[in-house]
Amino acid sequence: METRSFENRCFEAIVYTLLTVVAVLVLYPLVFVLSASVSDPAAVLNGEMWLWPKDLSFVGYKKVLENHDLLRSYTNTIVYTVIGTAINLVMTVMAAYPLSQKSFYGRNVITAFMVFTMFFSGGLVPAYMLVKQLGMLNSMWALLIPGAVSVWNIVIMRTFFQNSIPSEMQEAAAIDGCSDWKALWRIVLPLSMPILAVMVLFYAVGHWNAYFSALIYLTDRELYPLQLLLREILVQGEMEHMVNVGDSSHAKTIMDQEAVKYAVVVVANLPILLLYPFLQQYFVKGIMIGALKG
Repeated sequence: METRSFENRCFEAIVYTLLTVVAVLVLYPLVFVLSASVSDPAAVLNGEMWLWPKDLSFVGYKKVLENHDLLRSYTNTIVYTVIGTAINLVMTVMAAYPLSQKSFYGRNVITAFMVFTMFFSGGLVPAYMLVKQLGMLNSMWALLIPGAVSVWNIVIMRTFFQNSIPSEMQEAAAIDGCSDWKALWRIVLPLSMPILAVMVLFYAVGHWNAYFSALIYLTDRELYPLQLLLREILVQGEMEHMVNVGDSSHAKTIMDQEAVKYAVVVVANLPILLLYPFLQQYFVKGIMIGALKG
């Protein structure tokens, strides 16, 4: 067995130490927020709770579940995320597949035009005017259609198709009479699960965390996504409607608001945290292969 040198052992020790420190720095805020959401608000405000829950209390979650605006915005965000991700995935595949085919005439020129839009755009005002002229203001489609596809993700998926799907396999299918649609559906997509999982994760997280488009295009609170309502609660401090201000003392109101803040953060991020473990096995492979230059 090869004996590792003293320098190698020191290097590994430094690497493991740094990774441990980074892991603690990343995990501590998550654990703290989760623990604070189920702890007595008074203990959190007084600094008595620093890692593990103290004096279990679910008042924050109770207030969240009793708030109809929050539940409605939660449902809206789920709808926007599911429909938006489906649109994104279809549009990205439809653009990336032909651009990955060497027989597609003008693919380099089209790719260049698409990449150009990554660096130069019309800006916010033209985008707003376009959405208004299309009659999509104050509707779900104002959040989904303008961002229906990402050029960066098209480039990643195109590169994956070029490097990971053997062209000989597609040529053999064409010789057997397989059309481009059948080749895409029966050959390319089944072999592209890693990159599809990456795209689903990218687009789903983007839709779930999006709030600026809703802030610009929506005026009806019935259509508000979760993140826009969280902005009102956490940034603007508008949570009086979530606690019974008139039926409690000022101190209890402050504690209830503190509990609601942590509970809302947990509830808002839980679906994405649950989604990632199912896609993690494909994530590294898909993003690494798709990012290779080609």
